[in-house]
Amino acid sequence: MTAVTAPSDLGADRVRLAEAAADTERLLAVLPPPADRTAAQQAEAAQAHDAVRQLRAGFMDAYADKVYDELTADRTRYLRVGELAEAAAYAIPGLTPTARQLAGERSRPQAGKEGREIDQGIFLRGILRSPQSGRHLMTAMLRPTERAQGLLPEFQRTGVLETEAVHLERRDGVAWLSMCRSECLNAEDERQVDDMETAVDLALLDPGVQVGLVRGGVMTHRRYRGRRVFSAGINLKRLSAGEITLTGFLLRRELGYLHKIFRGLDGGVVQKPWVGAVDTFAIGGGMQLLLVLDYVLAASDAFLSLPAAQEGIIPGAANLRLGRVAGPRLARQVILGGRRISAAEPEARLLIDEVVAPQEMDAAVERAVDRLRGEAVAANRRMINLAQESPDDLRAYLAEFAFEQALRIHASDVIDKVGRFAGSAS
Repeated sequence: MTAVTAPSDLGADRVRLAEAAADTERLLAVLPPPADRTAAQQAEAAQAHDAVRQLRAGFMDAYADKVYDELTADRTRYLRVGELAEAAAYAIPGLTPTARQLAGERSRPQAGKEGREIDQGIFLRGILRSPQSGRHLMTAMLRPTERAQGLLPEFQRTGVLETEAVHLERRDGVAWLSMCRSECLNAEDERQVDDMETAVDLALLDPGVQVGLVRGGVMTHRRYRGRRVFSAGINLKRLSAGEITLTGFLLRRELGYLHKIFRGLDGGVVQKPWVGAVDTFAIGGGMQLLLVLDYVLAASDAFLSLPAAQEGIIPGAANLRLGRVAGPRLARQVILGGRRISAAEPEARLLIDEVVAPQEMDAAVERAVDRLRGEAVAANRRMINLAQESPDDLRAYLAEFAFEQALRIHASDVIDKVGRFAGSAS
């Protein structure tokens, strides 16, 4: 197999890639499904995948900007990550998995997948590594979703959005965003990511909103009945079932609602300050969310954690952000060692602005949102965020994250771990 080494002949290299991918598909077609393969068959499939993936990586190294320009009509179309990866599958056969191939993957549990999202990771890494194409893709992801734009007139009229995962209410210039997945303690899946991005878009688009507030709702879960819970992190049950995808969750979350909270809509043209209120715990993705908020308060009996080592995956952009906020030593203790931070301990003040008794949380929330109503707050938080993390910092990080996280969610150790975690609430 001839590797792509330089941008010399795009047409010929497209043909070589398509032929190599077709050869791999013919081999996979005669093998049993991934979960039923012998050790020798697994090694044969892995060797075939590795060979064509090297070709895909070389192709993207050579032609990322040309590919992106073709897919976006010279950057006049704004495609989201999922749309872009799907468009690539048809424009350049063999580069990314087709919709049919992905549908086959999504019908299987994580342990039974072929790992085709790794090919999406190779493609998206190539796009995000390019300053030109990567910046355009990030801009596309900072645009309001069609769902939010369709719901905006009704939200402006009523001030209320009720979805499966969130409740959003505008009161006195504050967008009160409550996460309300009681059955899983606000553990995130693709439904919650979609609802969160919709709610964040509406809060940013509505001129009647000055400040956003994120808090966990009151739970009916048997272990925490009557208590508020911020978030239990990624929904490992959904991951084990094969329902957590690279473009629909892992990248959409980082480039979508989290980045919109941090950067605002349309490249920062529309942005507002955000407060987070942590009751009980903020685990995994819940703790990651705190790193993009402007003011964080917590109940004194709450705790924060990033159990990446236990789960075997990468905790989003926390590897980029936590060291800047809390220092590299504490970041390593939390991410690599699984250290849990109690809101009451001194180190928590590096991550939390205010700690109050649980019964004082409601009053503290009211005070916190009032502090961020000033006319100059939005402009100053924009400049603070720009100094703290440039768009190119995040782009370069997420380029590598796209590939590394795709590898991790299909790694055998992760599949074993999430299988054990799957029976728990988180």
